[in-house]
Amino acid sequence: MVIYEWRSSFTPSLLSSSPNRRSRRTAEVRERLFRAALALFAQKGFVETTVEDITNSADVGKGTFFNYFPSKDHILLAFGEMQLGKLQSAVEEARRNNTPMLAFFRSLGQLMTAEPTRNPDIIRAILLAFISSTPVREGMLDLQKRVLAIHSEMIRLGQERGEIRDDLPPIEIAQVFRQTIFGTLLIWSLYADGSLLPRMESAFEIMWRGMTPRKVPSPPLEVPLFW
Repeated sequence: MVIYEWRSSFTPSLLSSSPNRRSRRTAEVRERLFRAALALFAQKGFVETTVEDITNSADVGKGTFFNYFPSKDHILLAFGEMQLGKLQSAVEEARRNNTPMLAFFRSLGQLMTAEPTRNPDIIRAILLAFISSTPVREGMLDLQKRVLAIHSEMIRLGQERGEIRDDLPPIEIAQVFRQTIFGTLLIWSLYADGSLLPRMESAFEIMWRGMTPRKVPSPPLEVPLFW
């Protein structure tokens, strides 16, 4: 039996970095279960999808599922970890290439909406699990703390470069950024149409205007009066 260990058991690079056959097999089965679950959530919906549906689609025994995930809800945590991995990779690339903050934050919209666009039900499922499942809620809160730390780090970098306003703490700007993105996702999930990326771009353009450095107003001109 595989011992369940949440953080270390799912990373985007696990399949390629596993040192031996058993570890690779473990990663492959976990990945199959994860991908099968996401596909079924998109086809049938999160509530209607059963663990047996997932294991049948992944072609593994039903009991195998619980060697990798404590419950169906924990697939959503794996989804969150996958999104976090994308964010971390984007940050590393942005630092390596000295990417302007405008380009970096704008690109996050397209990067982070790829999976939700293919699977709108996942956003509603995450909200439902967040409300109803204590283990998932605790895991999501921990994950969101890590996301917030990354966003705050990039905001701070943008402030040091003079690309982002520095009259507010980085964490405060990062909070507003995340709330805007998450709120846009939730509203879009009610429609589940092709409007997610345009919605994200529109929200970002408005938000970016509030993130740019404040211009110091010029003092009023002292115009001599001629009477």
